[in-house]
Amino acid sequence: MIKFGPSGNSEAFYEAGYKHTEQAAEFCRQLNLDCFEYSFGRGILMSEDKAIKIGQAFKESGIEISVHAPYFINFANPDDEAAQKSYGYVLKSAQFVALMGGERVVFHPAAQGKVTREEAVKKTIERLKILTEYIYLNNLENLKFCPETMGKAAQIGTLEEVVEFCKIDKCFIPAIDFGHINAREQGSLKTKDDYKSRLEYMIAELGFERVKNFHVHFSKIMYGGKGEIKHLTFDDDKYGPEFEPLAIALKELNLQPYIVSESAGTQARDAQIMKGIYNSVDILK
Repeated sequence: MIKFGPSGNSEAFYEAGYKHTEQAAEFCRQLNLDCFEYSFGRGILMSEDKAIKIGQAFKESGIEISVHAPYFINFANPDDEAAQKSYGYVLKSAQFVALMGGERVVFHPAAQGKVTREEAVKKTIERLKILTEYIYLNNLENLKFCPETMGKAAQIGTLEEVVEFCKIDKCFIPAIDFGHINAREQGSLKTKDDYKSRLEYMIAELGFERVKNFHVHFSKIMYGGKGEIKHLTFDDDKYGPEFEPLAIALKELNLQPYIVSESAGTQARDAQIMKGIYNSVDILK
């Protein structure tokens, strides 16, 4: 089934008097949401006991949980010691999502740095192959590892690059951030066909079963000449992208992804809005 939920705790979560991530499970359930993404963006500082408690709360509420690995992962880093740290960040994130009872780890693939884009992508692929070996050595291959499309021109993570990364092994599925794509491509996502062409490309390259339950980040994002500037809310009427054309494309292609709202402070509300839009749109049979 398709799922909708927030990335982290929204302003409304705290305004309602909640304080702890365990309570986010009940908060999401009350909003009729289906999933939640916990961010280790600034590092994995949580204890294993805390992860287990969070997992128990989400299991009791019937809310699926995923994690976002630390933001400073860079598999194109020319320094092998730095690359070792990136392997560790992904693997530790995976171990913690397993403790939480989840199965998805989203991660940023790489930054281009001072080398050519081709060299950076080649290095990223080499390192992701090594990561795959670590995943199997640690018996984590039943989890889903989700390289994410990125919003800035200097970051590695176009749609095509992410699809190539996912060809390395079946444990990789794409994390498609449509706000990032729209920002990187200067407002490219407007119509149903804009979304559908990209979804059909993924299906053609990876197969329907690999793509059916892919990972989605969605938010409106301000952008400039170099791509992403900052995340916005659904109240924005300038930058986009809009969700309804994507909802129609997903229904037409029978895709049922895990959709995470990354709006700035209103992520729970905007996840609700997306779920409402998805349930209300009709498609021609």
